[in-house]
Amino acid sequence: MYANRVRFLLYNIRYGAGIARNFHFPVPYHGYLRRTTHRLQHIAEFIKSLQPDIVGLVEADAGSFRMRRGNQVEIIAKTLGHFHAYQSKYGVYSRAARLPLMNKQVNALLTGETIQAQRFHYFQSGVKRLIIELELRNLTLFLVHLSLRYHTRHEQLRALARLARQRSKPCIVAGDFNIFRGPAELEPLLTIAGLQCPASSGMLTFPSWKPRRQLDFILHSPEVRVKSYFAPAVMFSDHLPVVCDFEVRRG
Repeated sequence: MYANRVRFLLYNIRYGAGIARNFHFPVPYHGYLRRTTHRLQHIAEFIKSLQPDIVGLVEADAGSFRMRRGNQVEIIAKTLGHFHAYQSKYGVYSRAARLPLMNKQVNALLTGETIQAQRFHYFQSGVKRLIIELELRNLTLFLVHLSLRYHTRHEQLRALARLARQRSKPCIVAGDFNIFRGPAELEPLLTIAGLQCPASSGMLTFPSWKPRRQLDFILHSPEVRVKSYFAPAVMFSDHLPVVCDFEVRRG
C-alpha cells in the first residue's frame, strides 16, 4: 500500500543571479554581484505554479545586498505556505562562512508538511560541506551540493552514503552532485546506501540553455515508487529544475 503522491522539486537557483549574456562582464563572475530581487519573484512564481509538496533549493541567498537583505528561502516558503530549514553551505569554521556575501549563501529544504526534526551535518573535506537532513512523518530527506573536485567529491559521496544508510524511514537524497565524470560516480552512494536513481537513462540539466551534463539528481530508497521524473525547460538559472512525483510505501 502506498501513500498519496508527493511532488519534490529540486532547483539550483544560482542565487537568483540569472543567465545574462554579460554575466561575466566587465570581470568574471560579475553577474553574482547584481541585484536579484526581480528575478527571485519570477522564480518564486514558477515554483508555485508546479505546486510542489517539497522543495530543495541549492544556491539560495539568505539576505545579502543582492536581495536588499531579503531572504530568498523565506520569500519562497511564504509564497508556498511552507515550513523551511536552511543553513550556510560552508563548514561552521570555514573562512567562506565568515566572508561578506558568501556568509549568506545557503541551501534549503521547504515542505508543506510539519517538520519532525532537522539536522545539519558537514563533510570533512571540501568548501561546500553542508548536508541538510529533514525528517518528516513518513520520509527522511537529505540535500547536498557537492565539490567540483573529483577526489573530494568521491570522499563526500561515500560519507553521504554512510549517513543515508543509517536511515530508519524511506528517504530521498537530492542535490547538485557536480558529477562531471558521469553518473557512474554515484555508484558508491547507490550501492552503500541502497538507493535508486530514476534518471539512469540520463536527463541533462546543465547548462539550462543547452544541457550537456547531468548534475542534478533526486535519488530514492526502494520504498519510494517514482511516478514521473522530468526537467522543465526554464532558464531562470544555469541549471534546469528537476521534478519528481512519487509515492511512499506504507508500513
